[in-house]
This record gives sequence, structure tokens and C-alpha cells, in this order.
Amino acid sequence: MLRKHLRWTLLAASCLMTTLSLAAVGGKWTPEQLLEHDPDWLRELGLEIPASELWDIEKGGLLEAVVNVGGCSAGLLSNDGLVLTNHHCIFSILQEHSTPERNLIADGFLADGREDELYGTGARASVPHRFTDVTAEIEAAAAAAGDDLARYKAIDRKQKEMVAECEQQAFTRCQVATYDDGVLYQLVEAREFPDIRLVYAPPRAVGEFGGEVDNWMWPRHTGDFSLVRIYAGADNQPATHAGDNRPYRPRRHLPIAHQGVKDGSFVVVAGYPGKTYRSLIGAEMAERAERHFPGRAKLLRDWIEVMEAAGANDESARILLADRVKSLANRQKNARGQVAGIQRGQLLAKKQSAEQEMLAWIAKNPEHQAAADAYRELEAMVNRAAATWERDFLLGHLGQGPKALNLALDITRWAIERAHPDLERHPDYQDRHRDKQLDGQRRDQKRLHPPTESELLADFLYRLTHLPAEQQMPTVEKLLQEGKDHEQIGPLVEGLLDSSRIFDLDARLAMFEQSVDELRQRRDPLINFALDLNAEIIAIEDEQHRAEGAISRLRPTWRRALRTFLGRPVDPDANSTLRVSLAEVAGYRPRDGIWMEPQTRLGGVIEKYTGEAPFDAPQALLNAAPKAATSRWADSDLGDVPVCFLATGDTTGGNSGSPMINGKGELVGVNFDRVWENIANDFGYNPDIARNVSADVRYLLWMLETMGLPGSRALLDEMGVSAE
Repeated sequence: MLRKHLRWTLLAASCLMTTLSLAAVGGKWTPEQLLEHDPDWLRELGLEIPASELWDIEKGGLLEAVVNVGGCSAGLLSNDGLVLTNHHCIFSILQEHSTPERNLIADGFLADGREDELYGTGARASVPHRFTDVTAEIEAAAAAAGDDLARYKAIDRKQKEMVAECEQQAFTRCQVATYDDGVLYQLVEAREFPDIRLVYAPPRAVGEFGGEVDNWMWPRHTGDFSLVRIYAGADNQPATHAGDNRPYRPRRHLPIAHQGVKDGSFVVVAGYPGKTYRSLIGAEMAERAERHFPGRAKLLRDWIEVMEAAGANDESARILLADRVKSLANRQKNARGQVAGIQRGQLLAKKQSAEQEMLAWIAKNPEHQAAADAYRELEAMVNRAAATWERDFLLGHLGQGPKALNLALDITRWAIERAHPDLERHPDYQDRHRDKQLDGQRRDQKRLHPPTESELLADFLYRLTHLPAEQQMPTVEKLLQEGKDHEQIGPLVEGLLDSSRIFDLDARLAMFEQSVDELRQRRDPLINFALDLNAEIIAIEDEQHRAEGAISRLRPTWRRALRTFLGRPVDPDANSTLRVSLAEVAGYRPRDGIWMEPQTRLGGVIEKYTGEAPFDAPQALLNAAPKAATSRWADSDLGDVPVCFLATGDTTGGNSGSPMINGKGELVGVNFDRVWENIANDFGYNPDIARNVSADVRYLLWMLETMGLPGSRALLDEMGVSAE
């Protein structure tokens, strides 16, 4: 049962929202906040069912059908565990099962029957179960601590204790979610299902139509949808992958809408948005806008070029690197969009102006002086962090670059952390993550291309050794003492990797179980380097933890005063917990003289078609397109099968795969993107340009029905779509 004991302090009287127009509705509301909105206002927006049908504190609701799949959102569509998410969210499963002879990435996949569905190594689905407010307990632990580092450790320890107690039952996955760095702490409990199998994915020419050219753009004609199935044991509880597992039978699933959306239709976006930055003060936002995102855009572009060059004339390399290139390209373009959006919307200037207004208000209301003091201390922390910014930035992006080094760092960090009691370890290296780490080691075997790993590692080391002198890392300096130019680093790295067994999966799995001393005895040069580098990284983490302890003390003070100052609801920053956004289907004006309609048609695919990627299309689709207007999935107003639509949803990364639900609680689409002008929405909601992009469910249904593949009829029947 979804039972919660939640004390929510972020929301004031939600009746203030009744004065806002639908187009101006922003906010990533928690399910419990949804219940606090005025029911009359929700009905006026277009919610035809009571909010309690979506979410009830005691009984759950339709939002139980909104699940998390590997960092993406998804929606349960049937009583047999069928799940709709994005094509790009299950790309790693396609890659895992693809070969040059059977390229599922290019050709797509549809299981003939359930016995043919493809297991995804390491894929997991988390189904929400229980939410509990634990703010008082966390605050009590923090208050008993000394300095900020001790405060961080006290909070971290208390969270681990709560998670350990929560996870006593097998396959229960818990976290203590932090809202706005400590305004609220919530124990989130989910059931984690480790047996996820691919049911359907369209050809790449559909699932990625437009590629990076159209990514973050509108108009869009991408069928970014796929279907997977959650499997469970005979008792309907989570179970490890096994041949006799059965499809999961959920308590709730989302019915398919009989009527599609139109311009002005009310929709709900439900999912697990990852991270936003609206609670940052101006100085912190300036670091993101002026240093972090510009630096990320350039760094990722450089690494993408290395991987693309490797796959240009090598099909095997292209398959091995495909999902990494896809992921990095998305993040790189996002970074560029963040910079452009912040500048375009003058978000930094607006933030700084608003803060000055609040500080002036505090000066007249001295009972809130602690908030002004917290603000000044947060500013000072930004200035102090600048002293090691370049080093910290590079280390923060290590996981997106040289995978060989990342694998070695994970193996050696496990050995280091294993020497400590579980509750004293870094959270990522507690025993609860062991199976996930092992799955990652196995899955990454299909992502390794040794020549590319050598080039990426050489590039990363070159960047580290050319940091300002005061930020140099002794371990790297020792490794590169014979020379720091590209011409010298390249051969050194090649020798390092040639002498290592990091590319041997069996060897890695054996190393994963060994102690630090046993790893040293291997005399593997990359492993030894990783052990030394990890020692430095752990020392750096202590300073970062001290800063996090300070932020947990300062940010809540500022944010609580902000709510009083604004006198209206304030939704917390996204933190990968279940959220709801209220929206409507609507076009927008990106520039003067241009109006973007809110829906696209199958005819637009034909207009963009060139016969070459990224604007290729399957021949079966081209053959069927002329008759699409007479299909039962055609929209009478559009005169064609709808492909994608825009809405005013308040979304971010992690909302990929979010089910789009109409006012009756029925599925009408699946979210997969935002428009270019809206990328900086992470820093502030602008109703004029806040548009999320979704694939219309009617395009999915048309594809399944029209392409005539074996197994499609059974799939449509399962989703409650009867034959004509």
C-alpha cells in the first residue's frame, strides 16, 4: 500500500494559484502537493477526475503506474507488466543484442511472442510503494554534529541507517530524498524489478528520425517510443532474471485514450525529473552559466569527435560506441542550450534582481536576518570553490569519458570501501549496490573499443596535467613524469592499457572481489594507478562534503524565507522523485514573426525524408503513408496521423519516457524532449516558451497496426485496442 506520513512545508495556500491562467502553470509538484490544489481550479484546468484518482495518501492511485526505468520515466499499460518509455531509454538493450549481422539498432525489434522478449542486462524498473517524511529525524542528527563536515557525515549516516532498515525486504529499493538541500527529507520506498525485457522498438530511422539535427528542436517527427515488460516471480514479487518468471501484475495501469489531444487539450506530465537549479542563488547560477555549461559543451564535443571518428569506417566500433555517442551528444547539446537560454531569457540578471528585492525586504523584516546571512555565506562558498574549479570540473566529468579508467576506479574503490563497515562507506559502494555494479561491469563489455579508450584516456590525462599548478594531482604527475605532450602521453597510455587486463571481463569480475593488497599483487599498471588516484579523489571528496554540510545548513534558511517573501507556492527543485506537471497542448513563438503549431503529422516525415540518416524512413512506412489519412488513428482536424505534440509541461532530464495523461487519466502520449528555447527551463519556468515534446500514442498504434509485423496484434489486444 502507498501509505505516507508526510509533513510538507513548502506549500502555502494553493488557492493563490487560482488566479493564474493555464498557460502560466509551472511547477514540478509532488503527488501530495497535487492534493493540496483547489479542486475547482483543477477542474477548470481540465482534470475531469478527482485528484485523489491520480493520488491518494492511503490507497495510491493512477500515479502508481508511473515507474522509473534506468533513470528514465515510464508508464505501465497493461495488467501484464507492459511498459511504455522512450526508444532512447532502452537503447542499451538494443545495443546489447546487436551484431553487424543482426543490427537491432538499425532494424528495430518486435517479439513474436513473450518467449522471444529480450532480457536487458542491468535494466531495472522501480515501482513506487511508500513515502515517509523523515525531516525531523535528519535535522536532529544534523543538530548534534559539530562543524560542517561532521554535519554532512551525521546526515549521511542517518540516511544510510534509514535506508538499511527500509531495505530489509528483498528487492526493496529506498532512498532518503533531499528537497532543496534540506527543506524536506523524505524516505522513498520502491519495489525494484531486475527482470526487464524488450518487447518492441521501432527501427532507428523512426525512433531517432531527425537525429541530432532535430534534437531539442521543433517541429519534430520522431517516434521516440518503445515497449518493455516487467517480469516477476510466481508470487508477483520482484525476482532475478529466470526463465520461469512471469509478467508482473500491477495494481494500476494507464488505459489508452480513445480520443487524442488537440490544441488546448489539458494534459498531465508524470515522471521522475532528475535535477534542476532554481533554488540556486545568483552567484551559483553564474558559475553554471559562465563556466560549467560552456566547459561541458566543449569537453563533450571533443570526446564525441573521438568516438565518431572511431566508428566512421568500422561498423563494430560504431555499434560498441553507439549509446555513449548518443548520450554524450544529447548532454552536449543540452549544455549549449542552457547557455543560450540563460542569455536569451536574461535569467541571471532576473535572478540577481529578485534577490536584491528579497534582501531589501529582509532589511525591513529583521526576523529573517538569518536568511540574509545564509545568502552571503553561500556567495562566499562560490568564491572559495573557484580556487579548484578546473580540477573539480574535470573529475566531475570523468564518468562520461575514458571508460577503461572508470572501470578501474570502480573496481579499486570497491576494494577500498570494502575495508570499512557498510554504513561508513561512500553510498555508491555499499553492499546494496553490489549487484548493480557487477551488472554494469558486464554491460560495459559491449561498450568497450580499446583504441578509442586509449585515445580518451590520453586526452583526459593531458587535461589533468595541464591544470593550474596549484590544482595538479600528484598521481597524474608521477605517471606522466616522462612527458606531458600528446605525443608523449599517447604511447604511455597505450602501454598502460596493453599491460592491463581491464578489457577482460572475467579478469575484471575476479578483481571486483579482491582486496587492495590482492589488487596490488596483480601488478596491473592501470589498477595500481586507479588505486593511487582514488586515494586523492577521496581526500578531495572530504572538502566537497564539508561544503555540502554547509549548504544543508544554509539553503533551507534562505528558501524558507523566500516562501514567506513570495507568499505563494514554491515547488522544490527536481531530485529524481515522482512529480506531476499540469499543462496544456499549445504552440509557441520562438522568434518574431514565427508561430510554431503544437502538432506534427506523418506527412511531415515524408517532407523531411531524404533517404539518408538522420532523415531516412523504413520503406514500409513510406508505402503506408499515402493511406494514413483514412486510418482510424488519423486526426480529423489534421487530416493525417499525428506524430508529435507540444505542451506547456514543466520538464527536465529524467522526464524522458514520462506518460502524458489526459483529464480522464488516460494515456495520450510519451514525453521525450523540450524545445531549444526551453532548455534553460532548469533555471526558471517561462510560460511563453516552456514547451515539452511528446510522441502521440496514435503514432505508436498506427506503427504497430500498419507495419504488419508478427506479434503486433497480440500487443494491441493487450493494450486494450480492439481490431477494426
